Amino acid sequence: MFRESRRRFVETLLASGAAGAAGAVGAAGGAGAVGALVAASLPARADPAPVGAVAGTVLVLGDSVSTEYGLRRGSGWVERLAARLREHRPPWSVVNASVSGETTAGGRNRIDSLLRRHEPQIVVVELGGNDALRGLDLRATEANLDAIAGAARDAGASVLLLGMQVPPNYGAPYADAFAAIFPRVAERHAAELVPFFLAPIAGDTNWFQPDRIHPTEAAQPLLLDAVWPALAPLLRASAAR
Repeated sequence: MFRESRRRFVETLLASGAAGAAGAVGAAGGAGAVGALVAASLPARADPAPVGAVAGTVLVLGDSVSTEYGLRRGSGWVERLAARLREHRPPWSVVNASVSGETTAGGRNRIDSLLRRHEPQIVVVELGGNDALRGLDLRATEANLDAIAGAARDAGASVLLLGMQVPPNYGAPYADAFAAIFPRVAERHAAELVPFFLAPIAGDTNWFQPDRIHPTEAAQPLLLDAVWPALAPLLRASAAR
């Protein structure tokens, strides 16, 4: 029943056409995330830049959209980001701390230990979709994202939020309230925001795996392209400190 619910969630989102609305606050990323609740979580890992030779660390805290679910290892958008940042001089390290099926509560529970362990300069947060699928209290979702962003800022890191949205069948009040969370959190914490993480692919099933939930390998460069314009200024600002 839960698998069928996930399938209907994404099919409704794709059919709605809401994914193509300019400036919409996106949760197609959440739709992609929710399908991996039974998938094995990838451990946090960093690219192999020599210690002491890196400009800084980017920590990605996400769900199955960021764990290469159903993809060849090394082909996901986070690993592509790591490869791109290895070409910088000096290079950057990327730690993928994403977990399949993760909620904002799970991210909140892990953020302090991740910050202590990796001491990142930038934290990218790709969470919220699983909260929406489960119909969780939006006040809790916002509080969790606030706590994650606040902890990162208190640790001296910049924050990039990847926004989410839900399809219309959740009802306009819930959808609107959910969409409004991300810009509010971003504003409160002076964070960068990608309004719609899956904007380049949502609405076209060809960009999704057969489960119609997770983006294909071919879609991964487009996901990185969606993140890069918001991430690049944070990299430059960090390098200038």
